[in-house]
Amino acid sequence: MKKLKVGFALCGSFCTLDKAIEQMKRLVELNYDVLPIMSEAVYNTDTRFGKASDFKNKVETVCSKKIIHTITMAEPIGPQNMTDIMIIAPCTGNTLSKLEGAITDTSVTMAAKAHLRGQKPLVVALATNDALGASAKNLGNMLNIKNIYFVPMAQDDPDKKPNSLVANFELIPDAIEAAFNARQLRPIILE
Repeated sequence: MKKLKVGFALCGSFCTLDKAIEQMKRLVELNYDVLPIMSEAVYNTDTRFGKASDFKNKVETVCSKKIIHTITMAEPIGPQNMTDIMIIAPCTGNTLSKLEGAITDTSVTMAAKAHLRGQKPLVVALATNDALGASAKNLGNMLNIKNIYFVPMAQDDPDKKPNSLVANFELIPDAIEAAFNARQLRPIILE
């Protein structure tokens, strides 16, 4: 049986990148063929959570592939049938809003657009401080779009960040398997 080709796109929720990369590693261990994709921000930005070069090295070591990190590099994903399923983890509120509005101005949004043109599943692992605020309408709209699936999520700090939702990254493999079988892993909202 051929390996399932998973596009794994990382966006700039920098505090969750290590969790995402750990699940990327887990997918490789589960015998998925993982194609790494990074937003330009993640690819180029050093933050208090780590250096861009360190994240790039980790990802390329895990996947044994070069990272797709520009719009031009991401565009062939669809036409060349490079992915069977794609996950954006972490997916920021900014990226969620762009996906909902069909805005294709980053490597990640181009990768998602190119992938979705083949009517293939896209899994979203949300990590944003405004999911229950300014991004709530985008989340609601995305829940109703064919071929879009979510990793179950919860409020990470309801008292200090009442609008924040973060996916349970440990559920990424289960969410991918469910989405590949055209099912939403439930419950979507965890306690």
